[in-house]
Amino acid sequence: MPKLKTKSGAKKRFKLTASGKVKTAQAGKRHGMIKRTNKFLRNARGTTTLAPQDAKVVKQFLPYA
Repeated sequence: MPKLKTKSGAKKRFKLTASGKVKTAQAGKRHGMIKRTNKFLRNARGTTTLAPQDAKVVKQFLPYA
């Protein structure tokens, strides 16, 4: 059986935690910060875990992670 390829975009954006959850950066921090509230920007720091429904899709792109 041949090796499965990992999606390059997924390996740059997602990491798996030890318990198998998918960790990703907070959404909404790419551009347009001037229109966002300071409270939103503070709360969007760091990383978050994906919802189980979304994590199921992402794990298909990371076969060996």
